[in-house]
Amino acid sequence: MPLVVGVAFQPVTKVYYFDPAGNTDLIADDYVIVETSRGRTMGKIVFAPKEVPASEVTGPLKPIVRRATAPDMVQADQANHQEIEALKLCHERAEALRLDMKVVKAEYSYDGSSLVVYFTSEQRIDFRSLVHDISQALHTRVEMRQVGVRDHAKFIGGYGKCGRPLCCSTWLREFEPVSIKMAKQQDLPLNASEVSGLCGRLLCCLSYENDFYTEARKQMPRMNSVIETPEGPGKVRQIHVLASSVTVLVEGPNETRQMVEVPVPEPVFGDAASNSTAQPRDAGRDDRAATTQDEGIGADNETSNEPSMEANEGRAAARTRPSGSTRRSRGRSRKQ
Repeated sequence: MPLVVGVAFQPVTKVYYFDPAGNTDLIADDYVIVETSRGRTMGKIVFAPKEVPASEVTGPLKPIVRRATAPDMVQADQANHQEIEALKLCHERAEALRLDMKVVKAEYSYDGSSLVVYFTSEQRIDFRSLVHDISQALHTRVEMRQVGVRDHAKFIGGYGKCGRPLCCSTWLREFEPVSIKMAKQQDLPLNASEVSGLCGRLLCCLSYENDFYTEARKQMPRMNSVIETPEGPGKVRQIHVLASSVTVLVEGPNETRQMVEVPVPEPVFGDAASNSTAQPRDAGRDDRAATTQDEGIGADNETSNEPSMEANEGRAAARTRPSGSTRRSRGRSRKQ
């Protein structure tokens, strides 16, 4: 297994693998100079050198050049103070050129040799004139990089609906795919304002408990399935995962109906789930499939492979009924 060290270039950002190149005494929070596609850059150690599976390493590892020295740290601090002026200049030049874009961040390399400008836009932008003006004013190499609205919120920060600082700006290093199906799985309101974050996209926290809800629902009765209750059989109308119960519609005599909340066994996870002998979600479903299918209470598209009694009687009658030619031959024999 290859020996790697984790390095991040900005707080709460993606961790990249690098070859320690003999620097096996590195520890977390050390600053190092590494070789990247953009040249030499200063990064911060996230985890000390360790072995990882070869499947996690894609392509050749770039080496760590050396530890960051005191002069390197001074250069990096000076470059950080210049980023505010660079960002202000980028705003002014973008407005002067009437470019439909929003500059959100300017980031210098540790030695001030290059500047990366992050911006958001809903369309493609021809920023060649902007790059030329900024490089002439700052006497450095300029690179423009377009980002999405989630990265924009990550750069700015803020507070979410829960009242806590945004996950993406405090600890979430990479964005995970989030879909509206996750909100449905957790019985959340599908109102856009309720399930969207400051960035206008679906809340990242929808994915945190999605695996729990998915596994729990597999072990609970399905919607519209028929289960037995103390009041009699009824259809499942609501599923309460956290309460480990379901709401069942029970039909009584004289077309009366009532909603009954029935507790169900708590979901089992991990190895215990595979070894447990939990009750089936819909007991007796196979027995009801043949008798209630015509009444619209089907058993989740399950059909019986056994032929019906009427079909068996029909086949027996077909086997014993004489054919038309036999009857005609018998009729001619009687006439003779």
